[in-house]
Amino acid sequence: MISLSTLFSSKSQQDDAIIVLNLDKFKEAISAKNIQLVDVRTSDEYKSGHIKNAKNIDFFSSNFIDQFQLLNKEEPIYIYCRSGSRSKQSAKKLYAIGFKKIYDLEGGYLNYSSNN
Repeated sequence: MISLSTLFSSKSQQDDAIIVLNLDKFKEAISAKNIQLVDVRTSDEYKSGHIKNAKNIDFFSSNFIDQFQLLNKEEPIYIYCRSGSRSKQSAKKLYAIGFKKIYDLEGGYLNYSSNN
């Protein structure tokens, strides 16, 4: 049986690993060179507009996790979707497979595109 302290400890570690950034902080962070920036929307959404240098890994793809396994889990990863729901779910999956720092764009691409 899992104790409550173990459960809360795991939740706390996940909260430390997954950070939702507001638009300004996200833009500042992704301005650095050699970052891992991933758009988890569908390819059609991606083709209709995306953040420069973002790699597209479709949340609904059958090989979603496999594609992330090719990225460096030790380096921070920046993710976004349309409005924040899929990237939130993606962040939890990425944490579960070993990513250490996951940054999620608050409000997703809708927020980004309406403020550019």
